[in-house]
Amino acid sequence: MHPDYLHVLLNPIPVYGLAMGLLALFIALGLRSRPAQVVALTVIGLSAAAAWPVLHYGEKAYDDVMMLTDDPGTKWMDDHRSRAEKSVVGFYILAALSLAALVVPRRWPRAQAPLTVSTLVLGVLMLGVGAWIAYAGGRIRHDEFRGTSPPPAAKAQAE
Repeated sequence: MHPDYLHVLLNPIPVYGLAMGLLALFIALGLRSRPAQVVALTVIGLSAAAAWPVLHYGEKAYDDVMMLTDDPGTKWMDDHRSRAEKSVVGFYILAALSLAALVVPRRWPRAQAPLTVSTLVLGVLMLGVGAWIAYAGGRIRHDEFRGTSPPPAAKAQAE
């Protein structure tokens, strides 16, 4: 399989999967249903953990896609990559937090509510971050989405 294909195939999971998991968790909290919370926390954890293969295949595809894109697309690609590299740790923390919200309450039941609500709050934040990363990614090869100027070159940002 081509890494660019796998990246495009997997990249919706940390955004759309996370959105579905968060909606399910919000409903589960409202219903006070622990079984529904378990399902929602599992979806959130798996969706957040999917950021690793998305980043991995995106980095492997970088050179191939770079040859196919124009100058504004190259700037958007560099920005997309930078956003993903800066933010991926937040997705890993969210995956770990959702796992903790699943496992820790078995031993310490009073930790259930704080861990679950913390997962919800961090999940909403990371959903916004995922949308921010995707915003730049959608402009790499789709000039019809480029309503704004490309970001400054990476060298200009570092100076």
